[in-house]
Amino acid sequence: MTVTSDRQTAKRDQILKGAMTVFLRSGYAGTSMDRIAAEAGVSKQTIYSHFQDKEGLFRSLIEGETLSRFQAVFQIDPHHIDPETLLRRLADIYFTQVVDHSHYVPLLRIVIAESERFPELAKVFIQTVAQRGKQLLCEYFRHHPELNIRDPEAIAQIFFGSMVSWVILQKMLHGESSIDLSRDRIVDQLIELIVEHSTRRKTTEPD
Repeated sequence: MTVTSDRQTAKRDQILKGAMTVFLRSGYAGTSMDRIAAEAGVSKQTIYSHFQDKEGLFRSLIEGETLSRFQAVFQIDPHHIDPETLLRRLADIYFTQVVDHSHYVPLLRIVIAESERFPELAKVFIQTVAQRGKQLLCEYFRHHPELNIRDPEAIAQIFFGSMVSWVILQKMLHGESSIDLSRDRIVDQLIELIVEHSTRRKTTEPD
């Protein structure tokens, strides 16, 4: 990497850091490029040399805070692992590498709050962790017909959708104070439902 590219990367990171501060403080609608420039200590021209617009900047933040932390998922070889181990590893990576990071829940709160006026934000979020994880799980189910999963996409949606729902209820709506339901219990039951369902179908279907 050259000195110039190092400087460009450092400047981009500086902009993203400033943008994160402003987005979390003011929300998406309340954030302007002027405010980001002031927070990051750069000119608007510098921002536009790295990002096309505010949406592109927010997209980069979401990708940096979700997809980059979810990369460990794509290092899993889904063809040589049993379903229970795969599901547990997917859940562990999602919770420990993504959800437990300090910026994930605040960013998700912005996405949900602004999704009606700016539906593209929700699309960006869905296309990162949820969609990528679903694709990997669907591929796994399709390569393992012995599991008898008739609708891989629906099962993958149930798995990831349940985990996202837990985050919203427990972390965003403060359900932890009134709903005694740990994420380990959710994951254990999801895995049991999927694995036992496939096992039960194998034993009940005629040869």
